[in-house]
Amino acid sequence: MTDITQKEIEKLEEFDNHKLIRPIKKSGSNLLGFIVIHRENPKMPSFGATRVCKYDSELDALKDALRLSKLMSYKAALAGLPCGGAKGVIMKPGFFQSKKKLLYSYAEEVNNLKGKFITGTDAGLQQKDLLVLREKSPYIVGLHTSATKFTGLGILYSIEVTLEELFGSKSLSERTFAIQGLGKVGGELLHLIYNDAKKIFVSDIDKKLLLKIKREFPKVEIVSKDEIYEQKVDIFSPCALSHSLNSESIEKLACKAIVGGANNQLKSEKIGEKLFQKGILYAPDYVVNAGGLITVVDEFEHKVHSEGRVTERVLGIKKTLKNIFEESSKQKRATNLIANEMAEKIFDKY
Repeated sequence: MTDITQKEIEKLEEFDNHKLIRPIKKSGSNLLGFIVIHRENPKMPSFGATRVCKYDSELDALKDALRLSKLMSYKAALAGLPCGGAKGVIMKPGFFQSKKKLLYSYAEEVNNLKGKFITGTDAGLQQKDLLVLREKSPYIVGLHTSATKFTGLGILYSIEVTLEELFGSKSLSERTFAIQGLGKVGGELLHLIYNDAKKIFVSDIDKKLLLKIKREFPKVEIVSKDEIYEQKVDIFSPCALSHSLNSESIEKLACKAIVGGANNQLKSEKIGEKLFQKGILYAPDYVVNAGGLITVVDEFEHKVHSEGRVTERVLGIKKTLKNIFEESSKQKRATNLIANEMAEKIFDKY
């Protein structure tokens, strides 16, 4: 395990007085990673999905866990959820001796926190992996509902609010889109807007996936991972991994607004301010993509899934985003700064 000390962790830019940073390692199963809790509410566990990802170092994995757990606190607060934010990060082994053994080991680590941490699937984990985790841990969610479906629905609602802000109408019929990343969330968004949108550009690093998408959605136009930024569209939707919006990429943008499903889209808060100065309306990512978290928290709170109840809670995203846009316009400040302040006022009370 990394030799980084607590003092060194506290000096990291990503550190924000996190409540728990737990390194996890089991050589027999190739398990290596971190469970991190950013904020806690004494009345409820902290929630955050688990991702399995390739990292260059344990320090990089830790930084990602710190960033993502913090994001979850902001996401929960503005989604009206009483839970704190957390994250599980597993460094993807060079090879799996046994993926089931690795997941069993991870489930034991989750159990060691005695219910303080509730988790589900993020990048690198599939629905079938949840079933394996659930065999060993009661603190697994996402088994009885589709987080992807409701994440997509939340993005669609956010697009409607954004279009109304820009054009006075939420209709997609004359609007153009660029979707970056066609994984679970990007693919769901494409499915939701395909029949109504005027034009959709897409990109992904997986060429086989692009071929499949083109067969299923023949009207889309495939562009390269660099060209996706340059498309003259109404809405640019980052739905891949973090930090796609940075000082270099935002200079290429030709969109009117950004509404996407990826976490931590902004490389830094200053990027949000630069977008504001450029006149590009930014819908804060953790507001837009909160549908998945809303779904799994609802599953945790209720024994029986209700499509109507979850949809109603996801609808709340529209009101929150509208309030952020209104305050941004009134205060003449970037939307990400407005959203951050709103969230901090909520979770700092815990």
